[in-house]
Amino acid sequence: MQAARAMAKFRLSLVQLFVSPVKADNLKKASELIKQAAQQGAQIVALPVRIYIISYSPYNLQLSVSIGIRSRQCDILRECFNSPYGTKFFPEYAEKIPGQSTQMLSEVAKECGIYLIGATPPSTLSVARPLLKSVMTKRVHLFNIDVPGKIRFQESETLTPGESFSVFDTPYCKIGVGICYDIRFAELAQIYTKKGCQLLVYPGAFNMTTGPAHWELLQRARALDNQVYVATVSPARDEKASYIAWGHSTVVSPWGEVIAKAGADETIISTDIDLQYLADIRQQIPIHSQRRHDLYSVEEKPK
Repeated sequence: MQAARAMAKFRLSLVQLFVSPVKADNLKKASELIKQAAQQGAQIVALPVRIYIISYSPYNLQLSVSIGIRSRQCDILRECFNSPYGTKFFPEYAEKIPGQSTQMLSEVAKECGIYLIGATPPSTLSVARPLLKSVMTKRVHLFNIDVPGKIRFQESETLTPGESFSVFDTPYCKIGVGICYDIRFAELAQIYTKKGCQLLVYPGAFNMTTGPAHWELLQRARALDNQVYVATVSPARDEKASYIAWGHSTVVSPWGEVIAKAGADETIISTDIDLQYLADIRQQIPIHSQRRHDLYSVEEKPK
């Protein structure tokens, strides 16, 4: 396994996409930006929470995706990348899997020779890998908040949460994936780290209330607590949307330092993920070997 990860650095790009109500336009723009990121040297590309959902290997185009819709289980994925964000839009933009969106993303991943990560709030994802069985991944925590006078959003009115962890392997490192609200739960990041993840990716769409207050703070906390890289990818801000995303897609180092950050507009940000730097930090401040497991622990529940 260590030999397979001899490459200490790889290039990560985050695509902060401006999402319109027109599915075809979103697909076309996403394809263009993914190709642009690959041309700039990206080996792994991540898409925002509104974008479709999956980890695609450049070698294997087969996938299996399902989601939990309250009172309804089906093999479809809500095309949040193809639509405005909101529970009322999910049924209108639903698409069978495989379908138009998965086909486009699979073809782009194969053409560019990259791993492609994306997620939607209600989705579970499949990690397609060469010569290996696909791994199902699921969103864990539903976005239910009520800040009086500012914002109320209740995903549980239409969605059900997943019940498994989102971890997959690449030739570069193991990656853990959470979706948006998942980043608020430190335990999830700790379990991913215990599973060997060195990069945590959170496609998300924080809003204009929680974004300026918590978006960067949570990323730096998860990175510093676990000594991992953390990447968050947001949609670009649309001031006319019913749900306005904060934007500011970001990559944070294991030292808790912001090493790449977007503004509010559509853009691509890229940075190198340096696994030797991560190892050096863990050696200098060895918190993983210093934990008092005799006093406390965070454990994955057996199924």
